[in-house]
Amino acid sequence: MFEFLCRFYAIFLYCQVMPYSTGLKTPLSNFEANLNYKEVPDPEIMVTFPIVDDPHNASFVAWTTTPWTLPSNLALCVNAKFVYVKVTNKVTGSTYVVAESRMSQLPKEKLKTESKPNGDVTDSKNAKPKSKGSNSNKSSTDDNSYEVLEKLPGASLVGQKYIPLFDYFQEFSDVAFKVVADNYVTDDSGTGIVHCAPAFGEDDYRVCLENHIIEKGPDLIVAVDDDGCFTERVYDFKGRYVKDADKDIINAQKGRLLKQGNFTHSYPFCWRSETPLIYRAVPSWFVRVEKIKDQLLENNKKTYWVPDFVKEKRFHNWLENARDWAVSRSRFWGTPLPVWMSDDGKEMRVISSIEELEKESGEKVTDLHRHKIDHLTIPSKHGNGVLRRVDDVFDCWFESGAMPYAYIHYPFENKELFETNFPGNFVAEGLDQTRGWFYTLMVLSTALFGKPAFQNLICNGLVLAEDGKKMSKRLKNYPAPSEILNEYGADALRLYIVNSPVVRAEPLRFKKEGVFGMIRDVFLPWYNAYRFLVQNAKRLEIEGFGVFTPLDKSALKNSSNVLDQWINSATQHLVHFVRQEMNAYRLYTVVPQLLKFLDDLTNIYVRFNRKRLKGRTGEEDCKIALSTLYHVLLTSCKAMAPLTPFFTEVLYQNLRRVSEGAEESIHYCGFPEEEGKGDERIVESVSRMTRIIDLARNIRERHNKPLKTPLRWEMVIVHPDNDFLVDIAGKLREYVLEELNIRSLVPCNDSLKYASLRAEPDFSVLGKRLGKSMGVVAKEVKGMCQKDILAFEEAGELNIAGHCLKLSDIKVLRDFKRPDNTTEEEIDAAGDGDVLVILDLRPDDSLFESGIVNRIQKLRKKASLEPTDVVEVYFSPLEKDASTLKQVLSSQEQYVRDAIGSHLLLPETMPSHAVIFCEETFHGVYDMSFTISLSTPSLVFNDEALLSLYEGNSSSAQGLQVYLRSRDYNNLKFEFQAGNGKDDDFAHKGRYGRFLAPTDLY
Repeated sequence: MFEFLCRFYAIFLYCQVMPYSTGLKTPLSNFEANLNYKEVPDPEIMVTFPIVDDPHNASFVAWTTTPWTLPSNLALCVNAKFVYVKVTNKVTGSTYVVAESRMSQLPKEKLKTESKPNGDVTDSKNAKPKSKGSNSNKSSTDDNSYEVLEKLPGASLVGQKYIPLFDYFQEFSDVAFKVVADNYVTDDSGTGIVHCAPAFGEDDYRVCLENHIIEKGPDLIVAVDDDGCFTERVYDFKGRYVKDADKDIINAQKGRLLKQGNFTHSYPFCWRSETPLIYRAVPSWFVRVEKIKDQLLENNKKTYWVPDFVKEKRFHNWLENARDWAVSRSRFWGTPLPVWMSDDGKEMRVISSIEELEKESGEKVTDLHRHKIDHLTIPSKHGNGVLRRVDDVFDCWFESGAMPYAYIHYPFENKELFETNFPGNFVAEGLDQTRGWFYTLMVLSTALFGKPAFQNLICNGLVLAEDGKKMSKRLKNYPAPSEILNEYGADALRLYIVNSPVVRAEPLRFKKEGVFGMIRDVFLPWYNAYRFLVQNAKRLEIEGFGVFTPLDKSALKNSSNVLDQWINSATQHLVHFVRQEMNAYRLYTVVPQLLKFLDDLTNIYVRFNRKRLKGRTGEEDCKIALSTLYHVLLTSCKAMAPLTPFFTEVLYQNLRRVSEGAEESIHYCGFPEEEGKGDERIVESVSRMTRIIDLARNIRERHNKPLKTPLRWEMVIVHPDNDFLVDIAGKLREYVLEELNIRSLVPCNDSLKYASLRAEPDFSVLGKRLGKSMGVVAKEVKGMCQKDILAFEEAGELNIAGHCLKLSDIKVLRDFKRPDNTTEEEIDAAGDGDVLVILDLRPDDSLFESGIVNRIQKLRKKASLEPTDVVEVYFSPLEKDASTLKQVLSSQEQYVRDAIGSHLLLPETMPSHAVIFCEETFHGVYDMSFTISLSTPSLVFNDEALLSLYEGNSSSAQGLQVYLRSRDYNNLKFEFQAGNGKDDDFAHKGRYGRFLAPTDLY
């Protein structure tokens, strides 16, 4: 690859100023230099450069925050478009040249101290350091301190010579130490005059090169070595680290220091060694990125990014300002550059393969590390002796960018495999890789193949500690990963991150509580729905209906139950949505949809279908409901397996046991196929039903009417959609009545009977679209009368001030009109802009059986009973309430039986040998008191039938009773039911007999 780039002149060698890490002793690429900026204080100084042959003995004044670069100064740079002034200090008589807009930065006369022996104007030890922003435009000069002698255009200063601060580069006097001009000089800081040290500044290098002060090539004199220390060229500070020498360099100005302070600014640090970077000229190998910049921008347009703003803004801007990329590093460990060069640098050979290297060097090559090949030489073809490998190795980012080709050893192997699958489908990495891996992938693929390396890209943000700082091993400001995994599991951690801002390229403050939230909000409801299925499938088996086998999925499509139809449609919508979002690489939208689906599954389907799922509506209906729940859970597990691989596998391993031919693992299964959109009408109707229930609950809460309090009158539902009203008063009616504990539901399509209408614009939707017209449109919308609102709802659109508004643009609000002669405590309403719910709040004291059912269920829970555990429930009213309670329970016997799954027995029917294991007395339930007892199931015998069976032998009859009581109640019941209610044979003490139907057992 490198040889190919060299062959087509995409690679070149020259000396260029680059970010340099003294900690690693190597240059860094520009994008590496941008990885680690810190706010740090640096010295800021103004120094003078006397102008040669100036009639006023004036000096140029330059400002810098890098005093260590002053020994290498070769030029001063001005902006030709600025106006400069020559001013004289009225006290000292010194004359200076600065930009007119920066004159205020000259020191105040009051800061002047007694002259030191070396003539310094300020005392560096006593000078107060400046705070951040000390180089701002705020005036620090007394208006009367300086006299303006003349104003000079910047262009007139070009070419003027000055006296340098140091004499380390006197041999450059003929071409250096003069004023040049360039537009990179600004007047937002400093003095409008910049000192140029071409070995230590990119712009300095460019400007000096353009003005022929230095020559392009690898031979630029750099007075700082690889460790960041001064060389012999700067003999006064030889061996000193540049940053450590700042203070001594400032003190060595010999009367040329005009002003001194501190300046806090953002400064780059090495992302590996955490040492401050310097800019330093080093000979490096470069990829000509600037030459292919237009092609890079065009290829970027061919890619799809999530989120797209990273592509359109951050990455696009980086490509627009792309510079040639230094791909070599001065290190020992790394992939060696395959370049062999003669000692005089005039002959170069770039090797393309191991085979070529063996051929050229005449030696066998088995290892490409430096210490294995650096000794190899290649004979010169032009009589230059031998060629030796250059010392440099590849930048690791070059290797990263070469990943699509290198990992399959292309082009030496797998040529067809690569060419068939390139560009790759997608890559995923962090936002910081915008200037790293994403960039190098794009550069190399464009240079080599003229197209991007990937089709799709997912860019994530950075995961920070809870306090917003970077996660740090030193600070230990994050929980241990092993702790999170052991406590909550990998799936919860994965869902937490996928559902966070980090997948939208935004930062995430990691919180342990957020991972627990996934357990609470996702996995527990999901598991509870699964457990409910297992418990009731087990119950079917215990009750003698055999092992549960789910009905075929196609047969369930014909279910007449509205919630079966709805949950099947909701499942298909989930599959469609996950497919759609995965295809679009939008991971962050999937979890919210899953949360909604699980909420619907547990709080609507399972909650409203408890009777069916528990078998209280018949065996066949129970199997249909359980089969529907089974297929819904199986499909949702398959859809979510990529996001929750471990949890879904656990559920699947149990679900597959009742499905013949199922794959061994959920991860062997294909992603669920879409089977149509389902019944959109019933989906919308159920959605509205849940909103109705929520609105009615809100009304109850406002008036302190808990759901267990039955209401005697009707609930009115107001909505203009007749299809919905038919559904809510028909298929969905029983669910609403049961959930809200009411007895009557009345649909109403007359919006004006119970409510007055008013319209409001949806500012969140219309604001951006209408702009300045928003005020006019809002006034018109708010002024709509009820007739206009009804006409708008029927038509579906409305034109106002030249703008077409749809139903989604205007909120139609229904304000409740309370019927005459009623109070808020008796009738109240709630609405959401779509549907209005009116509730009669007067209680019905006769309907207290739900309170009894509620106490029974709580008592079962208190006794730690499973739903499949069979118990007998005895109800004992206190004497004063006995007649009333017995009368009510008699009339509501079926309701109570359906709710608790068994008869409610009176205490006089309790056998003497019954075992009561839980009992509690309740007072004040609708002003009545009673006791509930839970007992294990007991057999009740027909004594006469048993004595007859044994021909009056009471001892044998008693022995049979003992034997049957020793048997498991459920197994005995199953054996009897297996006979379909017919006579059941048994043998006891050699006597063969049969039970004559269930009269012999209780």
